[in-house]
Amino acid sequence: MKDPNRRELLQLLGVGGVVFASGLGPPAAAARRKSARDDQEFFFLQISDTHWGYSGPANPRADVTLPRVIETINASPTKPDFVFFTGDLTHNTANAADRRRRLGEFGAMTAALQVPKVRVIPGEHDAAADRGAAFREAFGLTHYTFDHKGVHFVALDNVSDPEGAVGDEQIDWLAADLKNVPRDAPVVVLAHRPLFELYAPWDWTTRDGAKVIDALLGHRHVTVFYGHIHQENHHQTQHIAHHAARSLMFPLPAPGGTSKKAPLAWDEARPWQGLGYRRIDEPAAGLTELAIKPAGEATREPKGPDRSGG
Repeated sequence: MKDPNRRELLQLLGVGGVVFASGLGPPAAAARRKSARDDQEFFFLQISDTHWGYSGPANPRADVTLPRVIETINASPTKPDFVFFTGDLTHNTANAADRRRRLGEFGAMTAALQVPKVRVIPGEHDAAADRGAAFREAFGLTHYTFDHKGVHFVALDNVSDPEGAVGDEQIDWLAADLKNVPRDAPVVVLAHRPLFELYAPWDWTTRDGAKVIDALLGHRHVTVFYGHIHQENHHQTQHIAHHAARSLMFPLPAPGGTSKKAPLAWDEARPWQGLGYRRIDEPAAGLTELAIKPAGEATREPKGPDRSGG
């Protein structure tokens, strides 16, 4: 088998999403970066809702899903600049000791990723019960910014508040940060919950998400990547594009598609069905036309080192 290129990497992995840097800003700027500064080209992987510690019929292989993906990423000759986990790293527990143990196990496993950087934000399963205390002990800040090769990244926390809000203090922090970012610069926001009201009866929203979007609208090239809903979804708020990643643990039904929000039934013949991936290609015409295509269901485990020993 020949080495996979960047677009083939996601098909190999079967994970949440792959993002190419040239799709995050105006096409002219992307072309200049590509021709003049090849070292500015990069991509990263988004993985979401790993729910480490889950045990139940929705995924009888819950204890091997995350380790297998880590092995697969490490086995690939094509590496992302970083991997970003968009929350619900662990499965909810009321026991504070179990929460800390699960977060520690997640941290130890993902530390084995052979990539330059691993970044995380919490989901409500990680943080809502103790307002993010255990998460901060394990990983540090729940919200932060960083810059990477011409792209400004904002990691938001819309889960430590049990009501699912970002909060005025964090919104003020965001507004102050964006004042120092040129309006034409590409901005990527990573959050756990959707910032828009996708389906409030299932808690698929952020209580004050509209205030966050208002703070972002002054920038021309903004993309939001999130998790929480365990499925692919694409939404546009004026010029801001929002893209959800599928879960690494179990899929959920379409918004309002059933009377109850519950994991879809496990299919032993297709164990990765609904977990799959999305493929994000470089766009033909800039940020608002990001070409995002379903790459199909993963009908078998992604290829990687054989765990069986045989």
